[in-house]
Amino acid sequence: MRDALGASEEVFRDLAAALGSGRQIIIVPGNHDHHLLGPWLERRAGKQLPPPLGLQSAVDWRAGETLATLAGWLAPVDVQVAYPGVWLRTDAYAVHGHYGDRHTTVPMLERLGAGAMARIVGEPAGGPRRAEDYEATLAPIYAWIHAIAQGGGPELGSKSDGASARAWHALSGRGRGRGLRRGTLVAVFPAIIAALNRAGIGPVRADLSGAELRRAGLRAIIEVIARLRVDAAHVICGHTHRAGPLPGDDRSEWRSITGAELLNTGCWIHEPAFLGDAPHESPYRAGFAATLGPTGPPELVNLLE
Repeated sequence: MRDALGASEEVFRDLAAALGSGRQIIIVPGNHDHHLLGPWLERRAGKQLPPPLGLQSAVDWRAGETLATLAGWLAPVDVQVAYPGVWLRTDAYAVHGHYGDRHTTVPMLERLGAGAMARIVGEPAGGPRRAEDYEATLAPIYAWIHAIAQGGGPELGSKSDGASARAWHALSGRGRGRGLRRGTLVAVFPAIIAALNRAGIGPVRADLSGAELRRAGLRAIIEVIARLRVDAAHVICGHTHRAGPLPGDDRSEWRSITGAELLNTGCWIHEPAFLGDAPHESPYRAGFAATLGPTGPPELVNLLE
């Protein structure tokens, strides 16, 4: 971990030097860096009547906390932290998108954990309606995953294909080989999904095609936008690692029921398992970002091309 932190410090200091003083960085934590919010959330919980999280709350930090370390590495750049999202303009809202873990129909670890946790914490009837509702269900899942990563993360992270990617390859039929073990897993997978749905942990689906992964991620963030009443013309998110909309995408899939246009900045992790036979054309390739001017819609660009 010490080596990883040292490398991170170098990256942050190089970024600060490139930006220079007078510039601003706004950090919007998601699931993998949810632990950055821990001390702040604890301070909030200690108040008799903590203010609502709403759609954007300013996050503070104290000396010795990880956010203080990050801010120090980024000096003299002005560092702000907002959660669960940030208004970039009056009509443009940005959020990591991890609250979609509660609604996605992809049977990933976070979704299954959220389905079980919702029953444990007593989620409101009809599902979450506030950021606090999502936090009550999802924060314990993220804390558990983070704790595991501290013990085995470096070794697991050194492999190009993570466990989720390998599982997707096997179950979607994209993996190589037709071993008995894989064939058995594919055969019983629909039955496992049916059992999870009967247990009230779903709804999840057995369809793991690329098209369904895209649609499931979009449906999930659209559900979050509706439940949190995000009144924006443009919503920028990430989380699902699938950038878009790209040329050839059905734009109607990228529009919420309130009319908000969605943009997903994809992923900055090189994930060979998802890149397919034409990595340079894959919507999962690294390097995508969003640019936003004073007016007009955000634009999707790839900074590595």
